[in-house]
Amino acid sequence: MEIKKGQVVDGKVTGIKPYGAFIEINDGPVGLAFIEDLSVVRIKSPEERVKIGQNVKCVVKSIDEQTGKINLSYKDCLGTWEENAEKFKEGMTVKGIVRDKEKNKNGVFIELTPNLVGMTEYSDDLQYGQTVDVCIKKIVPEKKKVKLVIV
Repeated sequence: MEIKKGQVVDGKVTGIKPYGAFIEINDGPVGLAFIEDLSVVRIKSPEERVKIGQNVKCVVKSIDEQTGKINLSYKDCLGTWEENAEKFKEGMTVKGIVRDKEKNKNGVFIELTPNLVGMTEYSDDLQYGQTVDVCIKKIVPEKKKVKLVIV
């Protein structure tokens, strides 16, 4: 089977390193999804998104003509911002995962789904990876922003 850039492929996670996940494509060649291609939100480890043996869909980002190395994107198959935001309504209370704090303490990023992140007010009490209950205060589609409040 010929693999082309932009193609969506089925694969299985065969290895995980701190920098990404190795994915065997259709029982054939192995490609690499770098950590930044596993999630729209910054994660500290690929294991936060995928596990060895997991079946995944990925987009072929590039194929190096000289080496044959295949670069994959898992996050591009997790739905668009709009598709993910449709699952939520203003006023809903949902669980989210604390992912990152703004350096100048403007807020904290909370992951609502693997491809949707919102922001809440800054708090030193919030720790990376912590699960929190948040209320969706406002969804701003034109800016692709979700404003949250910790409940």
